[in-house]
Amino acid sequence: QLQLVESGGGLVQPGGSLRLSCAASGFSLENYVIGWFRQAPGKEREGVSCISSRGGITTYADPVKGRFTISRDNAKNTVYLQMNSLKPEDSAVYYCATGSKITSIRMMCDMTYGNDMYSWGKGTQVTVSS
Repeated sequence: QLQLVESGGGLVQPGGSLRLSCAASGFSLENYVIGWFRQAPGKEREGVSCISSRGGITTYADPVKGRFTISRDNAKNTVYLQMNSLKPEDSAVYYCATGSKITSIRMMCDMTYGNDMYSWGKGTQVTVSS
């Protein structure tokens, strides 16, 4: 079982920033594609950003392009999501995920893979409100 732990969520005012972290527990992230997803109340989970195993390829959902940046530090076994210019509509529980058979970041972020192929963290709440 691939275990991931998210952190860094919280309450922030519109226009503010947060950095989320996704740390691997018990395995090395180095060879895995990693994705950030979010789910707001009453809505389906959606892909936010995904990154290739070596970090050279990234993809972003249209609503976050230009505001969010995904990165990874394999030496620290951690993937980050820097979120700037936050909006109330960014409020959601944010999850990171990976999968041993996941190779395409686009398919991962589009959630084209079957749900049983994803290993999810427990999530971290992000609330953007004045």
